[in-house]
Amino acid sequence: MQPPFRTLSLMIWRRFPLLLLACLSTFPIAASAQTAPAPPALVAEKDMPADPRFSADRVKADVAFLADDLLEGRDTGSIGYEIAARYVAQRFASLGLTPLGDRKDGKSDWLQRVTFQKTERLDVPSGIAVTGPAGSASFAHAVDSFVGVSANEPRLDVSAPLVFVGYGFKNDRLGIDDYKGLDVKGKIVVMLRGFPEGLPSEPAAYLVNSKYKFAQAHGAIGVIQIDTDQSAKMRPWERRISSAFQPSFSWVGPDGRAFDETPNIRVGASVSDKAAQAMFAGAARSLAQVRKEAGRKGARPTGFALKTSARIFGESKSSRVTSPNVVAMIPGSDPALAGEYVILSGHLDHIGVSPAKPDDAPGKDRINNGALDNAAGVATLMEVAHVMANEQNKPRRSVIFLASTAEEKGLLGADYYARHPTVPIEKIVGNVDLDMPVLTYSFVDVTAYGADHSTLGALTAQAVAPMKVTVAPDPIPEETVFVRSDHYMFVQQGVPAVFLATGFGNGGEAAYRRYDGDNYHQVGDDMNQPIDWRAGARFAEANYRITRAMADGDTPPLWLKGDFFGDLFAPKAKKAEPGK
Repeated sequence: MQPPFRTLSLMIWRRFPLLLLACLSTFPIAASAQTAPAPPALVAEKDMPADPRFSADRVKADVAFLADDLLEGRDTGSIGYEIAARYVAQRFASLGLTPLGDRKDGKSDWLQRVTFQKTERLDVPSGIAVTGPAGSASFAHAVDSFVGVSANEPRLDVSAPLVFVGYGFKNDRLGIDDYKGLDVKGKIVVMLRGFPEGLPSEPAAYLVNSKYKFAQAHGAIGVIQIDTDQSAKMRPWERRISSAFQPSFSWVGPDGRAFDETPNIRVGASVSDKAAQAMFAGAARSLAQVRKEAGRKGARPTGFALKTSARIFGESKSSRVTSPNVVAMIPGSDPALAGEYVILSGHLDHIGVSPAKPDDAPGKDRINNGALDNAAGVATLMEVAHVMANEQNKPRRSVIFLASTAEEKGLLGADYYARHPTVPIEKIVGNVDLDMPVLTYSFVDVTAYGADHSTLGALTAQAVAPMKVTVAPDPIPEETVFVRSDHYMFVQQGVPAVFLATGFGNGGEAAYRRYDGDNYHQVGDDMNQPIDWRAGARFAEANYRITRAMADGDTPPLWLKGDFFGDLFAPKAKKAEPGK
C-alpha cells in the first residue's frame, strides 16, 4: 500500500501507555468493585465459519513463494518481480483461465508490458534560491528544501514570483476557491500541506491529490508546499527528507513520453521552516499568523501575493525499465452479461532491497519481502481464481484477475491498466481491490473502503454476512485509505470500487498497529510474522463472495445519486437512490 499521511491518532496510540501510567499514578486502585471489567474473550479462528473450498495451505504456499528472499522484494523492473509475474501467469494458466494481456500475432499474452521512465537525481547542486526584501538566500536540496525531479525536463532552472494560495483548493461543490482574486499565471504558488480540519476525509483526500491540477488550471508553473503546525508534528522535516534521493517513476505512453497529468507545472518542491520564513519576508501576513489561523478548526487562510521570488534548480537523468501487469479472465456464462467485466485486483510489486548503511552489521537483512504487502493480496486473488475456475456454475459477468505492477511507485500499474484496459473501459462495471490484508488474527469484521459511495455498500454487507462477518466504519479516516490503493485508479475512470481490509474488531486494532509500526515497508514483513493462514483462506472467501455478487447481480454496481465521487468521475452514469 502507498504510505499514509502519518496520523495523529497513531501517535496518540503509541503514547497511550504513558498516558495510562500517568492516570494510574494519579488515581489509586481501591477495591475490586472499581476494577474495570475484563475485555471480552477473543473469537478463535477455529470458531469462525469457513467454506472448505478455500485452502489455507494454498494461500500459505503462494505467499511463501512470492515473499521468498530469492525474489529480493519484487521491486518494479527487477528480476525478482519478473519471476513473480511469471509465477502468477503460470498459476492462471494451470487453472484454465483466459490470458488478457498484450495482443501479439492475433493472440493475447498473460502479461501487459508497461514501460516506465525511472528518473534519478544527478550529483550536482540543487535547491531553491529565494530573493526578496531581506536579500537572497539559498536552501540546498535534502537540507532545507526537497526539489522534485521532472521526468520530461532533465535540467530544471525555473524562476518566478511567489504567491501564497492557502491550501491550494478549488471545488465548487464544497464551496472552496483558494485562488479567488489571485493572479498566479506564470508564477510559483506556495501552499499549506494537507487539508483543514472539518472537511470530510475522502473528499479532502481528493483535494490534496489534486493540488497540482488546481495550480495548473490557474496558470501556475510551479508548486512549493510548506508545513502547518499540525503537519510538521505528524511528519517532521528530518523524516520528510529521508527519501530525498529516491528515484521517481512514470509510465510511458504511446507517444514515447513519460506520462504527466500536470505538464505545465514544471517543478514541485517542499521547504523547511527556515526556507518558508524567507519566502514570507515582508509579506502582508507573517508565516506565524498564517499557521495560527490554519490551526483553528475549519479555518482556511486566504491567499496573497508574496514579496519574494524563487529560483528552483536541479538536474536528473532518466532510463527506461519495463515491468508487466498480469491479466487473466474467466469468461461470463450469461450471454447477455458476459460482455461486462468485474475486476479483482491486487498489486504484485513491493519495495525491493533497502540500501546498505555504513554502520550495517555484516550479513544484515535488507530485503523487504512484502509478505502481507502485498504477497498476501495476490495469494488471495489466486485463491479466488482457483475456486471460481473449479466451479461448474461460472459467474454471469466476466471476471478479470489483475496482478498489477508499480503500486509502490504511485499506483502506476493500475493507473496504466485503467487508462489502457484490455477490454473497453465502459464495460468494466466494478472493481474489488486487495492490498495488505493484516492476517495475524481472526477477523470478525471488515472495512469496505469506497463501498459507501455506491450500491457496493449494501452488496458487500450482504455478501459477507453468512460468514458472521460485519462491515465496520472506517476506523482511521484521517489516513485517507480510500485514495491510497489501486482501486482509486478505477474510481477515477468512473468505475465503482471497493477495497476490503480486515477490521479492528477481535484484536484487529492491536494487530494493525503492531504491523504498521514494526513491519510495514520494513524487512520484518516476511514469513516470520505470526500469520494466521486460516484467516487468509477466509479473507479469500470474503473477497470471492463480493466479486461473485458483483458478477451475478441483475444490475451492475451503481454510484449513489448525489455522491461526491460518482458525480465527479461518472457524471453521466446511471445512479441509484441512497439506501439502495
